[in-house]
Amino acid sequence: MSDALDATPYDALLLLSFGGPEGPDDVVPFLENVTRGRGIPKERLKEVGQHYFQFGGVSPINDQNRALLDALRKDFADHGLDLPIFWGNRNWAPYLTDTLREMVADGHRRILVLATSAYASYSGCRQYRENLADSLAELAAEGLELPKIDKIRHYFNHEGFLEPMIEGVLQSLADLPEDVRDGAHIAFSTHSIPTASADTSGPVEDHGEGGAYVEQHLEVAQLIADAVRERTGIDHPWQLVYQSRSGAPHIPWLEPDICDHLEERHAAGVPAVVIAPIGFVSDHMEVLYDLDTEAKAKAEELGLPMRRSATVGADPRFAAAIRDLVLERASVERGEEVTPCALGTLGASHNVCPVGCCPARAPRPAAAGVDSPYA
Repeated sequence: MSDALDATPYDALLLLSFGGPEGPDDVVPFLENVTRGRGIPKERLKEVGQHYFQFGGVSPINDQNRALLDALRKDFADHGLDLPIFWGNRNWAPYLTDTLREMVADGHRRILVLATSAYASYSGCRQYRENLADSLAELAAEGLELPKIDKIRHYFNHEGFLEPMIEGVLQSLADLPEDVRDGAHIAFSTHSIPTASADTSGPVEDHGEGGAYVEQHLEVAQLIADAVRERTGIDHPWQLVYQSRSGAPHIPWLEPDICDHLEERHAAGVPAVVIAPIGFVSDHMEVLYDLDTEAKAKAEELGLPMRRSATVGADPRFAAAIRDLVLERASVERGEEVTPCALGTLGASHNVCPVGCCPARAPRPAAAGVDSPYA
């Protein structure tokens, strides 16, 4: 009798990510992809691109996705899960449409998608689903047989996503000078989004102000803070904060900003801060610039001891969590009873996004949801 794990009906896994430039010449074309349709002049994109140019024009995200691919392939192989893994990006090579075309040519017809975003929101979930629908429309126009695509549920409260972050906060606390360690404040940071987008993240009727986006981040912050207290005996104060705002000044976005928060905490007499970037799967450009550059400079200006904890990245526990999520979804599709791994009070997220979930700025088709035109 075989010990191989069963992923049927799925015949492939697609890692779907944002993408990033891999050299100075890529920066402006990459930003043109990101901002397409918004009419932003090239000169403005060059200004925005300075964040990338400071790091040689290279975003770390593609290398981090390669590392995650290696970790997933190793984990799957070590545990007897025979499921090929592909990779496609929203805004840079390897482009999503090209990867799906390759998968179809290889005969894959039932694809499960892993997006490198753990939470509900338009940009973190529905926009990826819109990208999938756009790519499927291109393949249909080419006369190709379309695969059926599903998306792994939000995994913010899976143990394999949480545990590496808990360990990262503990290590950052241990790295602080002993005389300020016990009084350290934890700033749990994530990407700011417009408040209107936050309020409509997830099914609108199920969540309060800030929608599922804020609710899920608060749950993760509480789970990590509780674990830190249990393992150290110290109840560190904490707050959810935001970074990377990019919208027009007159549009309300989630606050407080991380740098404003550092100033406020310093004024309140906090002796040290650990910044935990819980909203990000890996140390991509916004982590390196907004936290390791801007927030670090602000803390140094204030004379405030600060440490930044690690993101999950390609941690083997995260790879194991993805294996668990793949097998969970496969079992659901086969009609079997499943007990999903979901810590905290919110439970496991929906497997199929409902109608009206994280609505688009303008109505667009989205795959892998109840309202998908590609059932």
